[in-house]
Amino acid sequence: MEHLFSMQPYEATTERITISVRPIYLDGQSDVIGKKFVFAYFIRIENNSTQPVQLLRRHWFIRNAVEALREVEGEGVVGQQPVIQPGKAHEYNSYCVLDTFEGTMEGTYLMRRPNGELFYVVVPRFTLRAMAN
Repeated sequence: MEHLFSMQPYEATTERITISVRPIYLDGQSDVIGKKFVFAYFIRIENNSTQPVQLLRRHWFIRNAVEALREVEGEGVVGQQPVIQPGKAHEYNSYCVLDTFEGTMEGTYLMRRPNGELFYVVVPRFTLRAMAN
């Protein structure tokens, strides 16, 4: 049986786009002795504006407990560049592996409006923390 430890949700709104993040520690996939701590995170991108937006790119800053920084940048999220209609949301989940029991993630999504205008949306800094069983 996989043990899941849900952490508090995090939220930020930029230009009427709200990003909510819920991280979860995956006890069963982690290896404390091997210094492999696995976390899933569930993201909801809510479009509260009056026009559709498309998510083009992601840019993550991942820090472990000793502040070692890793940057991850790429197209879309989990292989998709979703168009989010006004009043609708896109949800996805992914994972992160740390070599320390705690760390943080934060970043931005590059979005595009129908007129071609580009803007960044903040993904709030969220804490990843392994929970004791």
